[in-house]
Amino acid sequence: MRIFRSIDIAGSGLTANRLWMDTISGNLANVNTTRTPEGGPYTRRVPVFQERMMEAEGAGEMSGRLAEGWFGFHAASGVRVVDIGTDATPPRLAYQPDHPDANADGYVAYPNVNVVREMADMMIASRAYEANLAVVDTAKTVWNGALDIMK
Repeated sequence: MRIFRSIDIAGSGLTANRLWMDTISGNLANVNTTRTPEGGPYTRRVPVFQERMMEAEGAGEMSGRLAEGWFGFHAASGVRVVDIGTDATPPRLAYQPDHPDANADGYVAYPNVNVVREMADMMIASRAYEANLAVVDTAKTVWNGALDIMK
């Protein structure tokens, strides 16, 4: 339904940001994981987002306008996660010859997870989540006001 489109768009943002926070949590939980089932250290995970395009509703001329957008561009209708990729940054090496995962030269490969970067990303994701919650609250207030006018 068109009247709830803003809530739907904000809801997709809430879902995407929650997944981003979950991914960050996994990265932080594995900051010292030197051995994985795939072999080698844990590799930082990063969600890949893509905007959702507005679906054409109905048929005929109105459908074409909705698909193209009112001004000749495609109107976005939220965001979706298309993949959870891996960061290609090489692992950090630390000299620890007594470690069981040390190589022949005595270096241990640790995950490419930077705690400071993860915390900054967590703050961004948290603020984006709060912004989407504010959109939902504002939409609810607007619709409640509209219903009050109709009384």
